[in-house]
Amino acid sequence: MANGNKNNLKLRPTKKQLELLAFIADFISEHGYSPSYREIMNGLNYTSVATVALHVNSLIDRGHLIKREHSARSLEVVNNHPKNEAVLSNEITPIQEKWLVEKVEHAFREVENSTDRSPQSIDNLAILVNALKVLGLEGASASFMPRLKQLKLT
Repeated sequence: MANGNKNNLKLRPTKKQLELLAFIADFISEHGYSPSYREIMNGLNYTSVATVALHVNSLIDRGHLIKREHSARSLEVVNNHPKNEAVLSNEITPIQEKWLVEKVEHAFREVENSTDRSPQSIDNLAILVNALKVLGLEGASASFMPRLKQLKLT
């Protein structure tokens, strides 16, 4: 059985497991401590705490998470992937989406509030809007288009 466990450590996380790992890592980054199972359940729309426990235990068995026994909020994400590993998807988490949209919104406000609207700054906004589209955020991209068109006219 130890041999089977050793092989599990080599398995990459599934898409669902990556989503869980990203949620935990983002939560820790934002709050300074790991989420409770109930917070994970609510954050990822799982149906029960038992489902969360099943996924967390699987990630612990695979070596992607560490949990100190008898300690609340003690999950730690193990980054055992090479740093030069290529990104295989342009899929982003809801937390990343929110961050990106806020950054694009900030960039638009900067240009809109500026008296010096250079063609370069407007081109940079167009690049940001198109990047949202490439990342699959068509709705966000479309919501910025009227503002971009207005800036091009002024």
